[in-house]
Amino acid sequence: MFKPSLAVFNYKTDLIGMKRRKFNYLAGMSVGAAAFNPMLGIAKNGSQSYIRLGGPLFDEYDDPGEWVAALKRLSYRAAYCPLKVGADDTTIAAYRKAAADNDIVIAEIGAWSNMISGDEKERAASIEKCIKSLELAEQIGANCCVNVSGSRNPKYWAGPHEDNLTKHTFDLLVETTRKIIDAVNPTRTYFALEPMPWAYPDSPDNYLQLITAIGRSRFGVHFDPVNMVSSPQLFFRNGAFIRECIKKLGPKIRSCHAKDIQLREDNLIPQLDECQPGLGRLDYDTYLTELTKLKDIPLMMEHLKTAEQYNAGAKYIRSVGKRNNITL
Repeated sequence: MFKPSLAVFNYKTDLIGMKRRKFNYLAGMSVGAAAFNPMLGIAKNGSQSYIRLGGPLFDEYDDPGEWVAALKRLSYRAAYCPLKVGADDTTIAAYRKAAADNDIVIAEIGAWSNMISGDEKERAASIEKCIKSLELAEQIGANCCVNVSGSRNPKYWAGPHEDNLTKHTFDLLVETTRKIIDAVNPTRTYFALEPMPWAYPDSPDNYLQLITAIGRSRFGVHFDPVNMVSSPQLFFRNGAFIRECIKKLGPKIRSCHAKDIQLREDNLIPQLDECQPGLGRLDYDTYLTELTKLKDIPLMMEHLKTAEQYNAGAKYIRSVGKRNNITL
């Protein structure tokens, strides 16, 4: 019997040091499935638009029915992958069917590992993890398998390093990504790279350069605007930056992250910190409005520590949606 752990859903726990905890909580009623147009992902009810919101689950579950029930208690229309690599075909098929039957989009499967490591053994292990994760994404019908490119930093696998943003590393990332996609040849899902402030892709323009260089139709875009806000200039004009990103990358976006960002005002050197949605300055009015232009793309909360924080983040995002006639 499959017993999921918190790490299955809050998939970057190794990166942010979150403790595993179990919570039981309720958060409202789910939006009716009939309101959605599954072909467009942007349902209309008069002038009302919809976005699929999702986040990690803190409830444990033993089967697809319990998984769906946990999502509905939170009014989530999107989910992180409910299974780990190695799940059997029958279980994968059961969760894929449960998602389809209940109008739930499985947003992404994380393959968090260092694709550009200077340690060849570590890099080979990363490639294998990405391949197996992409296979699971293909089987279960997830929108994408996502990883960060990693780092040439020998100490911090996703940390800054002077060699991360070089032509050699760009070419290595292109070669590695092609290898992963070609090993699976997906037809239902995509392989995508989450942006980082100090590794490719770190801007919409070099994301476009990667798309061209990789040359694979099943290479998609993972959009996390907070990860690309790396200066006070971008911080204060992040709404315009979000519009630029959606204009340039929109057709290739497969999944998005929801968090927030603060700029410390008591420090002479710029310091940008991630925070809970609603506690920072990310322009959520623009973010949500722009996302309604995309086709059935999930917006997934991440990196918070407690169920209460996720509830508060979801409440804030939904309140911004309400004032813009967008339901999440």
